[in-house]
Amino acid sequence: MAHYVERLWRPVEGSSGLSRRDRAPGRYQAYVPDELGADLPDLGAEAREAAETALQTLSRADERIGRRGRFLSHLLIRSESISSSWIEGNRVTPKKLAIAEALQHGPQVALDVIANVRATEQAIEVLADRGREITLEDIEDLQHVIEPRLGHGIRQEQNWVGGPGWSPLRAEFVPPPEGDVRRLVEDLARFVTATGGSPIVRAAIAHAQFETIHPFVDGNGRTGRALIHTVLSRTDALRNVLIPISTVFAGDTGSYIAGLTAYREIPSRLDDWVIGFSTAVERAAENAVRLSEQVEQLDVAIIDRFIQHRADEGIKPAKPRSDALVLKLLTHLAEEPVLTAAQVTQRWSASPAAAHRALTELADAGILARTKDHKGKLVCFTADQHLGLVALTERSNRAGGVDTAIRKPRFGPAAPAQDRGRLLDELTRQVDEDGLYDVDAETYRDDLDKARRQGMSSEH
Repeated sequence: MAHYVERLWRPVEGSSGLSRRDRAPGRYQAYVPDELGADLPDLGAEAREAAETALQTLSRADERIGRRGRFLSHLLIRSESISSSWIEGNRVTPKKLAIAEALQHGPQVALDVIANVRATEQAIEVLADRGREITLEDIEDLQHVIEPRLGHGIRQEQNWVGGPGWSPLRAEFVPPPEGDVRRLVEDLARFVTATGGSPIVRAAIAHAQFETIHPFVDGNGRTGRALIHTVLSRTDALRNVLIPISTVFAGDTGSYIAGLTAYREIPSRLDDWVIGFSTAVERAAENAVRLSEQVEQLDVAIIDRFIQHRADEGIKPAKPRSDALVLKLLTHLAEEPVLTAAQVTQRWSASPAAAHRALTELADAGILARTKDHKGKLVCFTADQHLGLVALTERSNRAGGVDTAIRKPRFGPAAPAQDRGRLLDELTRQVDEDGLYDVDAETYRDDLDKARRQGMSSEH
């Protein structure tokens, strides 16, 4: 059963840089959680219902955003690292990250974020294999991928969380003593290996237990978030994408800390934690679904704008043929929001001249933006309206999954130049006012869907 252990704090020699209070010895209470085993505990009706609702919302989001907008989902999962970079003073934005990832060069901080996230995703993919038994060594390896600057392995000393100064005597929470860490992490590994019961409940408990053990000197938060994705992938709750659930409840730190505190009570108020975790899952999933729907609206509106642009310029036919290169680019902007002529040439087996013409036409229509380096040289074309929607969704996640007009995130990029309303209102104006859904447009959207399916089949 969970319990507290009384320990004696004696600052190490050479700690003259500490305050008088932090240099003072004393006794403190370290919390030792109960082992989990493999099975899920019984929950009350409200917690079970919350977890079930969250699972349904998550599955719907996974299906919607997994079918299209895969690149956008990757940008969303990178939001955790984007936020961390801002806290550290490095101003990385979703657009900068997308450009650096597509071109494989750019600001070093963006390249570092990409390398770390890719390594983390690969580690999660390995652990997501249901046929694999997860071990303590696997969790150590995962943490080392996330924090390669640190020594490999679980901690061999007492640590603590929060509080003023540098002393467990004034900490907000003291995890179990170092002698209990190996046993507890091995037990947690068995719990994560199992896949029975509600994926939401298992992910919630795995995350809370990991953060309670706090088994590493540093990087516990990011590793604990990765375990959420590991559990949800192993249990098939997520098949296509990684939705940044933890960013939502980390954005509402009061609720997050209150939930973990409830989990650590004796006896544990596990239901409260599961309900709070489920709420965060729903908010993150709903944001993902909203993003998918807005991208679909944006795609339709952009096509209408492009047809109008060609008509205004006297280009015939105003509606490109279904096999036109420019149409292929339009149908994949969500997945490929950063483009160069060389990439288009390779991706679509087009001539360099045709690739340049298509990109230039989309830029002239205001659909793509020309991005230049500090010397004024054209670097790439970007779908800023799609990336703007990602930035708005990412900001909402970091604010706790709410409208950022109500609660702004503390750290991270500013909102795009166009707010969400202006972005969609400007581009979908004709959907409501000008009868976009006439016969010609409907036929054209059928052509669009056909082109998209052909593009997807060529990819897979």
